[in-house]
Amino acid sequence: MLGEARPSARWFDLAWLLFLLALALLPPIQEIHKQIILGCIGVFQLLESRLIAVAPSRGPAYAVLIKIGLATLLIDHTAPIVPHSTVEIAINSSYYPIYYLPVMTAAMYFGPWGTLLFTLLTSASYISLLLPLRPLLRSEFVLGSEAWGELALRLVFFFLVGIIINRFVMGYRQQTRRYQEAAETLTIANENLKKAQAEARRAERLAALGQLSAGLAHEIRNPLGVIKGSAEILNQKLASSDALAKELSSYIYTEVNRLSALVSRFLDFARPSQLELRATDLPALVERVLKSVSEQQSMDKITIQRDYAPNLPFVMLDQQLCDQVFTNLISNACEAMGEQGGELSIRVRAGEPRQEVLVEIEDTGPGIPVDLKEQIFNPFFTTKKTGVGLGLAIVTKIVDAHGGAVRVQSEPGRGACFLVSFPQLSTRQMVQDKGTEVPIP
Repeated sequence: MLGEARPSARWFDLAWLLFLLALALLPPIQEIHKQIILGCIGVFQLLESRLIAVAPSRGPAYAVLIKIGLATLLIDHTAPIVPHSTVEIAINSSYYPIYYLPVMTAAMYFGPWGTLLFTLLTSASYISLLLPLRPLLRSEFVLGSEAWGELALRLVFFFLVGIIINRFVMGYRQQTRRYQEAAETLTIANENLKKAQAEARRAERLAALGQLSAGLAHEIRNPLGVIKGSAEILNQKLASSDALAKELSSYIYTEVNRLSALVSRFLDFARPSQLELRATDLPALVERVLKSVSEQQSMDKITIQRDYAPNLPFVMLDQQLCDQVFTNLISNACEAMGEQGGELSIRVRAGEPRQEVLVEIEDTGPGIPVDLKEQIFNPFFTTKKTGVGLGLAIVTKIVDAHGGAVRVQSEPGRGACFLVSFPQLSTRQMVQDKGTEVPIP
């Protein structure tokens, strides 16, 4: 298993260069090849991270192989001369621990099997130093049992160091992954917390605005009633004696009715939701609302596509309030498509992975601009010439009271899709409502 690239720090590079300098000053000092090879090792150590960056998949293997080659050259040029002979036995070089360098590099870059493979290759390179000297060994020098034991001990230590370092490196990687996962979890939790705080602030603003709207609506309703009654009496008294005054009184009557409807909308938004929950078949509710809307406004140029998933669980709803929710959404979709018409798609399905039932109402209108997606649910925000901007705010309030959520997906020029989710209930679940058990059939 290939690991992450080894981190490089300036202090580490400086310590590494000082270590190589110390090796260069140790005997045999007169061996110029030793200094050259040590210099090559130092330069490669500094450039190793660049090699990994250029070839991230094969770079670690190249790095280990290059270090094995440089270590073999260093040992070959620091071989001691056998006493009473001119034979140099490279395998007896005191610099043999340089082979720990490729072993440790493999342990840091690779998993257990990769570490064992490259340690075996390092051991084979070390043993290969004996091969060119076999004729001389037979005639002038013979490795005794102690020498073979020493060689075997060194090879065992190669594997021991590689396995130990790889174990620590693997543990470090696992711990790093755990920290990364924890950091990602904390980041997600932090984002959710920020969203929750934003929702809480929004709820506080809406509550304050609702209280203000309720108080203002109550104060306005009484004068409106007086004005409306006076306009009716004035219209009856004038009859046809004064056409202008009669027309003006009719204007007063019409505008008072409009203001009265607006006040009623304010009260609907400000009034606390008193839910009367009942086990409801959501597709049947949506179908009933769709039929009601089609009777109230012309939908001749609108094609309706229905997609109701079978065997959906019941949901606990206040049917009267949810009628208002789907009436607003379907009416908005029809108005968005305008006189040219279009296609209205209504889908009801089970949501995943949450246990919920989703209602999707999609139109083929002009869509919602990106900068308005977060604003359309705010009270008193509207893009209609005659709207008051409370329709979607009331929808959100009702759905939130049911423990659901309202979302919108839209691309300019490609229509809009409103998704309304309600928590689903099992067939046998019992719901506590003010101390009374309401069974779901």
